[in-house]
Amino acid sequence: MTSEEIKDQVYEMGRKARRAALALAVLSEEKKNEILRAMAFGIRDAAPGILEANAKDLEAGEKRGLTAAMLDRLRLDESRLEAVAAGVEKVATLPDPVGEILGEWDRPNGIRIQQLRVPIGVIGIIYESRPNVTSDAAVLCLKSGNATILRGGSEAIHSNRALADALQAGGEKAGLPEGAIQLIPFTDRESVAVMAGMDQYLDLIIPRGGKGLIEKVVSLARMPVIKHYDGICHAYVHPEADLEMAVGIVVDSKTQKPSVCNCLLYTSPSPRDRG
Repeated sequence: MTSEEIKDQVYEMGRKARRAALALAVLSEEKKNEILRAMAFGIRDAAPGILEANAKDLEAGEKRGLTAAMLDRLRLDESRLEAVAAGVEKVATLPDPVGEILGEWDRPNGIRIQQLRVPIGVIGIIYESRPNVTSDAAVLCLKSGNATILRGGSEAIHSNRALADALQAGGEKAGLPEGAIQLIPFTDRESVAVMAGMDQYLDLIIPRGGKGLIEKVVSLARMPVIKHYDGICHAYVHPEADLEMAVGIVVDSKTQKPSVCNCLLYTSPSPRDRG
């Protein structure tokens, strides 16, 4: 695709998302939860197609020489896909953040002021590797009354497309507005720059991935960015801790699923730390 074609398509997605965001912002808690449950059904209903799409990504990943850990992060099977659907249903049980009063006070002139949560609008999320992030990002945005434009990594493009289509199609059966969940369907890196520049449609952008990706988004973004850089996961064991419990926690945190990004980081203690 040419640069102009990429820009035109992404901007059209932005216009659709803006219209959807206006409708999402006024949905009741009950309606959003109904839509979420329909989205979970949509994933289960589309499971054969999603798994077929994932098989294409795995085959392409093997040809590209992805590591075993990367392939494991990419892989979906029936149990993992069911966990994704169950996760959508879990979000439906969470309290609705929209309208929550964070603080309130009276001014001397009699005016009462409230600080409360409202939807952001349209959120762009750029991420890599794991296709389940497509579902996680979309449903959390929906729960908080926001439309979302997703841009996943090239290694999971078929899986991401299938998941996003299933979420939108399933949700529409319960009243999800058109364009509420959109995934950029191509892998051209130029789409990242286009997203970062369309502040008339995106109210917030969230990059999830390597340091290079995040630095690029931050340098280009014309809207607020929520970012992280070198997140690592440590476990600290206090000298008076129950050591049997501590060992169980540490082993589970490292070995339960070594390929995920919140797996426990192991570093050898320094001589001083060894006492």
